[in-house]
Amino acid sequence: MNLFTAYKEQYRRNLRLALPVVLTQLGQILTQLADTVMVGQFGGTDPTPLAAVSFGGSVSFIFLIGCIGVALGLTPLVGEHYVRRETEVCSRLLHHALLFYTLLGLAVGTLLCVIEPLLYHLGQEREVVDAALPYYRMLSYSFPFMLFFFAFKQFLEGSGNTRTVMVITVAANLFNVGCNWIFIYGNWGAPAMGAEGAGLATLLSRVLSALLVFLYFLLHRGYALYLRGFSLRRFEGRTVRRLLAIGLPIALQMFLESSAFVGTSVMIGWLGKVALSANQIAITLGNCAFMIVLSISSASTIRVSHCYGMRDIGELKLAAKASYHLVLAWSLIATLAFILLRHGIPRLFTDNAEVIRITADLMFYVALYQFWDGLQNVSIGILRGLQDVRIIMPIAFVSYWLVNLPGGYLFGIRLGLGAPGFFLGYSFGLAVAAVLLILRIRRTIGTLQRPAA
Repeated sequence: MNLFTAYKEQYRRNLRLALPVVLTQLGQILTQLADTVMVGQFGGTDPTPLAAVSFGGSVSFIFLIGCIGVALGLTPLVGEHYVRRETEVCSRLLHHALLFYTLLGLAVGTLLCVIEPLLYHLGQEREVVDAALPYYRMLSYSFPFMLFFFAFKQFLEGSGNTRTVMVITVAANLFNVGCNWIFIYGNWGAPAMGAEGAGLATLLSRVLSALLVFLYFLLHRGYALYLRGFSLRRFEGRTVRRLLAIGLPIALQMFLESSAFVGTSVMIGWLGKVALSANQIAITLGNCAFMIVLSISSASTIRVSHCYGMRDIGELKLAAKASYHLVLAWSLIATLAFILLRHGIPRLFTDNAEVIRITADLMFYVALYQFWDGLQNVSIGILRGLQDVRIIMPIAFVSYWLVNLPGGYLFGIRLGLGAPGFFLGYSFGLAVAAVLLILRIRRTIGTLQRPAA
């Protein structure tokens, strides 16, 4: 009770920022669930469409998460200057982010189209790749719109406004689900496109998100002032380098982490399309819990960046500890849910008995890594707020490429545990990351306190 009383105000402040992000992430979860359920039901007992979405989405995701990582660097920079009311600096950051992130999305989307033939050389069944390519292509086209949206999104979060992003994202995700119903099954006179229809729905929803957030900035008097003076002649390498100094290490860390998950999905694909379909369902469910963790992490970045901008280290420590309390509580709930419901939930996605059996096994291992995943994600959010991000890339390299991937291969292939063995590798990688990141935070905060002492 004393602990709750001491941190009650911190919980309130963190949750006030996190809850709109939670609702935003829940909207994204519903979209991902809708994609998986609708495509799975479209295929019936045939696992090919679901395997295609898993494979095409995994390859695209590894590039998308890197781009989003770059964009996340804008939040702590805006947070530091917004709390000091430095409007001109915030405006300059937004202008540079809009141009740079959109061009980055265009470049990466083009790269994804160029490397399409390489998908046939990743050890997947040919019919799975054939079905995945149209879905993958639609996702590639959506990158510029997604990154344009993220420039505004991260600016809003840096200013402490998470509600607007929530409303826009939920609206776009509901639109996505409606388009899924039209294009996957061929309703309202549209052709039944299956997995490609899910990709088209995602593309259209990302275009809508970009349009809605741009209109919000134009029409809202408080934010329209940050768009004034937009001119290509005002762009300078110094501001872009500042965005990259924070964003690039975050992007590399997210790339290394996501590549471990994608690499694991590719190796599970070596076991066949039944195992790959089960992996898609298990990863989708794991992402449900991860999105809530990500919301708490985002709130941590905002709170810590504001405290850091005001150099209030005492408040900063309280905000960080409150985030750990919240994420541990959520991880306990998620762990129990995955264990207790592991046999029933897979039946919502497919009628294939073997896919259901393997998914139930995988969900037990998803439950195992919830605490470590929560701790490492909130730790990264805190380090982002402190602008101490260079260290997270080498930690990610050790945790995911030297522990996770080799461990998964050892358990899954060499020791013959199959798909569950790969998920066991996740647990070891996430545990190493969590411990190393917490140690770094203690060191960084200690360094900040010494001059004051």
